[in-house]
Amino acid sequence: MKKVSRFFLSVFFLLVAVSAHLANTACLAPRVRNQPAPPPAPVEDKKPNPLAEPREKHLGNIKQLTFGGENAEAYFSFDGKKLIFQTTREGSACDQIFTMNVDGSEQKLVSTGQGRCTCSYYLKDGRNIIFSSTHLGGKDCPARPDFSKGYVWALYPDYDIFTAKSDGSGLKRLTTENAYDAEATVSPDGKKIIFTSDRTGDLELFSMDVDGKNVKQLTNTPGYDGGAFYSPDNKMIVYRASHPKDETTLKDYQNLLKQHLIRPTSLEIMVMNADGSNQRQITNNGKANFAPFFLPNGKQIIFSSNMDDPKGRNFDLYVINLDGTGLERVTYNETFDGFPMFSPDGKKLVFASNRNGKAQGETNIFIADWLN
Repeated sequence: MKKVSRFFLSVFFLLVAVSAHLANTACLAPRVRNQPAPPPAPVEDKKPNPLAEPREKHLGNIKQLTFGGENAEAYFSFDGKKLIFQTTREGSACDQIFTMNVDGSEQKLVSTGQGRCTCSYYLKDGRNIIFSSTHLGGKDCPARPDFSKGYVWALYPDYDIFTAKSDGSGLKRLTTENAYDAEATVSPDGKKIIFTSDRTGDLELFSMDVDGKNVKQLTNTPGYDGGAFYSPDNKMIVYRASHPKDETTLKDYQNLLKQHLIRPTSLEIMVMNADGSNQRQITNNGKANFAPFFLPNGKQIIFSSNMDDPKGRNFDLYVINLDGTGLERVTYNETFDGFPMFSPDGKKLVFASNRNGKAQGETNIFIADWLN
């Protein structure tokens, strides 16, 4: 009897233990099944960039830097941290020179606030700038061109090239000719300034040292040569040109030039060596091609043109090889895109555009990542 009792007792305790284990398992299971699901990962709010255009595949993360007025010709400092540009905005009757950070902050007047200014650029040290101004010819803005002669640009003979500290102080005059001296840019090595002048009776390109010395004429073809920039290796120069091909066109050009005017309806992109040799034409479409700038690879040029608009009013940016092949359209906005420049590291493109303006014809500065 004792053995039987022990056996049943052992079975009893085993059943109790198994029941307890099953009970514990049964209690745990529902808690596992009923645990709340982890919260979903936050969904990033990716609103489309209103400035982006799907066909503009080379431009990423486009940002607008100015808002209102007429802003153009924004050029990077050599360290890529600043931009210098010309603007007509509230408080100025015509273009003055401003600087700003590349994010659009700290916009500051650095020209005199007198006369009309154009074509500004940083020197390589980052502490000095150059620009052209008419202020020595008068404090007021010079008269606008007479558009009864058609679409013309004014070539004010009071334009001279000046250098100054980056805050506008220490203004010094570099050119002293009684002529149009403007459209100045600086070579990447910081040694040379290239500019346009009609001091010889025609519009030609000249180079000089950054202190204004050693002036050298680079072009000598009847017609307009201007808007020049050096290649990244300082060995070449890209520019825009309008060379009359017949006697009638040449006389029309010369008559306008005597009135300090030019009709820029037909401009072609040209390239030459830095000493003025080996001048060659890159575009040949008879349209208004202007504002050329070398790509960082030194083998292509970006420029603005109205070649795809039958009315000639809409300008877009294009890229082309140095031999004139490989033309590719970059922008597709239905207004104006122009004055492109790459940052020193080649990662950013700054340009002027009428896109996203609050008023018709308003021109602002935009910056974008350059996507190859």
